[in-house]
Amino acid sequence: MLKLISKIALYAFLSLIILEILVRAFHLYNDRPERFVDEDSLNKWVPGQEGYSVYGNRRQVFTKYHINSAGYNSYREFIPSKDSIEVALIGDSFIEGFHQNYDNSIGKKIERDLDHKVQVYEYGHSANDLADQLYTIYSHPDEFRLIDYYVISIRYEDDLTRGEYKPINRVPGYAYLKYSKLLVYAQDIGLIDPVKKLAAKILGFRKRNSKKIETAKKEIDLDNLYLNNFKNLVEDYNLDKSKSTFLLDGSITNQKFLDYLKAENIDFIDYSKVFYNDNVPKTLIFDQHWNDKGRSLIAGMIADYVRKKEENKRLNN
Repeated sequence: MLKLISKIALYAFLSLIILEILVRAFHLYNDRPERFVDEDSLNKWVPGQEGYSVYGNRRQVFTKYHINSAGYNSYREFIPSKDSIEVALIGDSFIEGFHQNYDNSIGKKIERDLDHKVQVYEYGHSANDLADQLYTIYSHPDEFRLIDYYVISIRYEDDLTRGEYKPINRVPGYAYLKYSKLLVYAQDIGLIDPVKKLAAKILGFRKRNSKKIETAKKEIDLDNLYLNNFKNLVEDYNLDKSKSTFLLDGSITNQKFLDYLKAENIDFIDYSKVFYNDNVPKTLIFDQHWNDKGRSLIAGMIADYVRKKEENKRLNN
């Protein structure tokens, strides 16, 4: 019996070694860049990193990223000046763009649409919400003062849940993932999820947390909460409304919130108007992030917005 157990353990170990080699050889794993927290308590990527983002269990997305000196995935450095036109794209993973080659990003597409007459800076970081985004502008006044337009991406249901910025350390705690690419791959395709769920179920955390969340949702008017959070953030961080527009999906955004933006003359780009006109997929088949078609449509709408703003500026001068 002991001999049999020893053989099973040996074969299992050898199988894991072979799988590790195969995952590395075919680059099935996601190259995770390392994060850090800067002097303003903002989560960023360590500058100078390059690697490949891999998504899907069959390497359905394989794209290159490049972290610039500011700590963002971008094809250019952020050096605004009075003599050029700059557009800042500010948002979460949708703007961060790890699902697309960094040199074919939304920002790059906007620059091409505008005949390279503007420079686009992409301030995107995974899991950022509106508090993170407005605090980013607020904490870099000299930099953003020179930037002509701010396009701030918000998802209504996710990005308005808090009305003030408080640092959240999002540096991942899974240090082992740096050493085993097999574990990275297994986590990314969901093989580890059942283990996590089982552990949570045994400990009873998931059940208690879900009850708390449901109770909270019943007790709070979320639409009013989100609107009040938006007002607080815009006021507290002195957002320059003349430079700003919000990129959003109007089909999942509360009408009261949209009416407020209109009443306050706050610009917004509603990409639902072009996203749902046909059945052509605008997102990845296994993920809600935009595919190349979706990114091209987003870039086109932003380019149109900047073009109109520049034309109005010329007419008024």
